[in-house]
Amino acid sequence: MPEESLKECLLKTPSQDKWGRIGVQKKAGVLVPLFSVYSKKSIGIGEFRDLKLLIDWAKLSGNSIIQLLPLNELGRLFCPYDSVSSFALEPAYISLEDIPGANKSAIKIKLNQLKKNFPTGRAHIDYGIKKRKFELLWDIFLEKRQSHHKDLKKFIEDNSYWIDDFALFKVLKGYHQGAPWYEWEDKYKNRNISQLEEFRKIHEKDIVFQVWVQWQLYKQFKGVKEYAQAKKVLLKGDLPLLVSRDSADVWQHQEFFKLEFAAGAPVDMYCAKGQRWGMPTYNWERVSADDYRYLKEKLKYAQEFYDILRIDHVVGLFRIWSIPEHEPLQNQGLVGFFDPQDENKWEKQGRTILSVMLNNTKMLLCAEDLGIIPKVCTQALQDFGIPGNDVQRWMKD
Repeated sequence: MPEESLKECLLKTPSQDKWGRIGVQKKAGVLVPLFSVYSKKSIGIGEFRDLKLLIDWAKLSGNSIIQLLPLNELGRLFCPYDSVSSFALEPAYISLEDIPGANKSAIKIKLNQLKKNFPTGRAHIDYGIKKRKFELLWDIFLEKRQSHHKDLKKFIEDNSYWIDDFALFKVLKGYHQGAPWYEWEDKYKNRNISQLEEFRKIHEKDIVFQVWVQWQLYKQFKGVKEYAQAKKVLLKGDLPLLVSRDSADVWQHQEFFKLEFAAGAPVDMYCAKGQRWGMPTYNWERVSADDYRYLKEKLKYAQEFYDILRIDHVVGLFRIWSIPEHEPLQNQGLVGFFDPQDENKWEKQGRTILSVMLNNTKMLLCAEDLGIIPKVCTQALQDFGIPGNDVQRWMKD
């Protein structure tokens, strides 16, 4: 299709308002994991403020898009696609020196020591930096005590859907020595309301601290977004389709997940046994019954930081490979089925979910559509004006 005709088509699709805002001109960009984008000021790992240097570079080099790997809080596997929350940001990326209260002499001494112990530029990231940063964050929190700050209260109000339960989850996880939520005491595992309220009262300071940390992360990342806007550089986010079985999301909304199954991929020419990722699959009927609020809230928060959003494993919105949880791990993806099992339901499910996403965000949606994709998915993306991905060395025509 000629370029001009393609532009005209995009501006007539359901994504027309997004294309109108982003522009249909050709653009170049770079994809980076934040953990590797460090500067002389970084402590142990790339930090949010380092993105401003990358934005400056993008502007100078003629790049107008920076795509980031997922920035959700990492779980014990340190995998960005197996996060403990679809909302919470990873605390390891925080810039401690930019937090109000970090200029106290006692804090600065600890900061300098931390820099010596966790230098950047090594071959591998020492994720022990996360625990050490948390220790210093606690000191700053006690020093500043901004729990009644009006901006913090607004942050809590705007994110009431997830922030309180996430903070409670984090403290409960610490209380259970890091054990997954499905191994907790029944009263906490099954979310007994009275018992949780009693726990909140006893551990109020710890819970407020977790909220405060997420507020600090929000402010720093929001500052990056504003800086990018001023430089006319677009930020492209990556929101994983799935979330860890041991996550605040699953603990808070167990009804939205099919915990008896693990997501993966069937056998193909690249994997003789298929793949088993381990995250639970969605119960879209239950998500739909709640008017897709869980999905809408995820988009609402991501929109605070990104202009463009990569839809991870977009075909999973239409159908996903489901492996019985009790299936031996060595079988990987050999034994499973596509959910929905009725192929005739794939198109309606996928188009419905994509419509919800399009109608509840200002971000331009881009699909990760690599691999074996059924025609119903490809056609839907074209109809909605959602671009996919091509890996040039894989292209056959």
